[in-house]
Amino acid sequence: YMRSIDIIVDRAGFYETWGCIVWVPSVYTLHSRILVNSPSQYSWPAALAIFGVGVAGVFLNYWADAQRMTFREKKGDCLVWGKKPIYIPAKYVTIDKATGQLTEHDSLLLASGWWGTARHLQYSFELMAAWSWSLLSNPQVNGVLPLFYAVFLTILLIDRAKRDEKKCLKKYGKYYAQYMDMVKYKIIPGIY
Repeated sequence: YMRSIDIIVDRAGFYETWGCIVWVPSVYTLHSRILVNSPSQYSWPAALAIFGVGVAGVFLNYWADAQRMTFREKKGDCLVWGKKPIYIPAKYVTIDKATGQLTEHDSLLLASGWWGTARHLQYSFELMAAWSWSLLSNPQVNGVLPLFYAVFLTILLIDRAKRDEKKCLKKYGKYYAQYMDMVKYKIIPGIY
């Protein structure tokens, strides 16, 4: 989380603090709180299947993040899905605010494995979990309010993907443009 765009861009200001203290506990648990008072009326097998999709989303999100982290820690000297990874060697420049000195850094942009299917595929996995858990509260029984979290998160992550793209284009320039050419989809492979 400390490497997320929210922390990088907004730091720990009002937006982040209020969000973590008020918004997240209220909104991200809304569907669960509704289920406590009004069960979904799903059969156990149906409920477990929907819940399983959510757990799979969490696992896949972790796997995608771990894949990229391992790749970067090993500087590309590893296997991704049993093959040598495809990546783009990239450079970026930082500015020391105190001295104004520019420093060039090297980085690797992974374009295989999960990161070769969509540039922000981890958001698909987050949405997979959010929608399954919201649908677990059965909107046909409990109305549309339990879907608020999933709808909100969908809007948030689509916007965040756009902000991520701008940030990465600014940071990596032509290297990220090359990555975008290699990995065509932003969030959902084959769709968006």
